[in-house]
Amino acid sequence: MMGCKDYFDQVASQWDAMRETFFSDRVRDKAIAAAGVRKGEVAADIGAGSGFVTEGLLREGLKVIAVDQSQAMLGEMRKKFSLADGVDYCCAGVEDLPISDESVDHVFGNMILHHVDSPPGALREWARILKPGGKLVITDMYEHSHEFLREEHHDRWMGFEGEHVRQWLTEAGFSRVMVDSVGENCCAQSDCGSESVEIRLFVAMGEKT
Repeated sequence: MMGCKDYFDQVASQWDAMRETFFSDRVRDKAIAAAGVRKGEVAADIGAGSGFVTEGLLREGLKVIAVDQSQAMLGEMRKKFSLADGVDYCCAGVEDLPISDESVDHVFGNMILHHVDSPPGALREWARILKPGGKLVITDMYEHSHEFLREEHHDRWMGFEGEHVRQWLTEAGFSRVMVDSVGENCCAQSDCGSESVEIRLFVAMGEKT
């Protein structure tokens, strides 16, 4: 049976085109705005994929540690940003990061939380690498019931309730927690074309105390 890593290895070369059909650049813009990033800061892009969030962070003048478990995805990133300075590529599981404690100013996780085994555990791990006062911003899907995403996209979770995300962030040691609608939907169609869905997206932010 194909696992999540195998799936992303397989679709890496088409991922940019696929992502554009799922959601727009406004999702990234909302996340970066929520963090209030500043030039010269260091951000970790968790589950970086082919570099959707990293691209926006580089544009803002940040240095980025791009973490993904798929070497194929990181290979696409390397080609895309071959002329760019300021990106460190890290092939690792996103729930056990080879990054030092309190070493980054921001952590971003775009559409990755629904792929992890333990969302509360992942949030605690991402908090670990943040400097005090650093901000974690995640964007993901609200809770839904579309099983084909689990089967075809290897989603581990069927989205999340906002209050659960708020509670997990608080328990992970974050203050000034915010969970709000992005005002965008994730659009997807089943492989057989029998189901087409639009799922609301949220942005969640917390500041490490």
